Amino acid sequence: MAPAIAFPTTDATALTDFVINQGNGVKGLSELGLRALPKHYIQPVGERIDVNKIITNESIPIIDMSNWEDPSVADSICDAAEKWGFFQIINHGVPLEVLDNVQGATHRFFGLPAEEKNKYSKDHSPSNSVRFGTSFSPQAEKALEWKDYLSLFYVSEEEAAALWPPACRDEVLEFMKGSEVVIKQLLQVLMKRLNVNEIDETKKSLLMGSVRVNLNYYPVCPNPELTVGVGRHSDVSTLTILLQDEIGGLYVKGHQGEDSWIHVPPIKGSLVINVGDALQILSNGQYKSIEHRVIANASKNRISVPIFVNPRPSDMIGPLPKVLANGEKPIYKQVLYSDYVKHFFRKAHDGKGTVEFAKISS
Repeated sequence: MAPAIAFPTTDATALTDFVINQGNGVKGLSELGLRALPKHYIQPVGERIDVNKIITNESIPIIDMSNWEDPSVADSICDAAEKWGFFQIINHGVPLEVLDNVQGATHRFFGLPAEEKNKYSKDHSPSNSVRFGTSFSPQAEKALEWKDYLSLFYVSEEEAAALWPPACRDEVLEFMKGSEVVIKQLLQVLMKRLNVNEIDETKKSLLMGSVRVNLNYYPVCPNPELTVGVGRHSDVSTLTILLQDEIGGLYVKGHQGEDSWIHVPPIKGSLVINVGDALQILSNGQYKSIEHRVIANASKNRISVPIFVNPRPSDMIGPLPKVLANGEKPIYKQVLYSDYVKHFFRKAHDGKGTVEFAKISS
């Protein structure tokens, strides 16, 4: 790490210019050797994780996918989606080399000079499908999150080849394509419990009509107990497939009290699966999208690579007819998916607040 140098971290304009406008991100702040966290990143006490609320005697399920058609495996997947909203899978068929390559590519992209990364920022990116940024929604947040990211929305092979950063493009595409089979297996199993026995083209579009991949970078942080890597939220996806490195730091809301949290320990070669809001809505609440968060780290840089499998922006989402066929009352209304996503991104992370947007008023 570079030696500590003077930097006007109390000046919001200077901070914004350095972190956002110049493309340095929080990685750039971290590499200044700051001894104290800039005040703009200090979270309210209620948004920081309370170490006394971390549950150490519980963990999310770990499911072996090597025989995914086995009814007991299918039951484990559906049970985990209903109770936990999160589970880890092993023996999933995505080669370890593919996972290692995309992690290496993530480090390579974030290791680029700031001016290179800044070519993909909101103000400079050649496409809305490619976005380098920091925090979550800086214009809406009272306190910033300690994270940089590259977000890649997949439109076509041709667009990816032309517009995605060469430092990581091939490895991200390889990870995305390598995960397609297991994503389809998971959705097939989850749909069967909802009495949807066949995923036709219409349902395929609704479940996985669009895909976004994020490369997340959480640099070493002074005073990590005062901030967050990512605040409390649930994903807006159908499913999220997350590759995390060996550092750890992902926490999922537990069942022991309102503010209990469970660490998701890294397992070499595993993938973390979580239910998103879209699947909660489509299942009429049978499957649960669960709040999760990421803590900051004082000693190590952490990365993660989530694949967000989503409906298409133009799709209407609501409880599936098969789910309501037995007379079950809908909890959620039909909403345009792009409206739902816009609602999510126009505010700071707020736990499960977004899903209220789709609820039918009682």
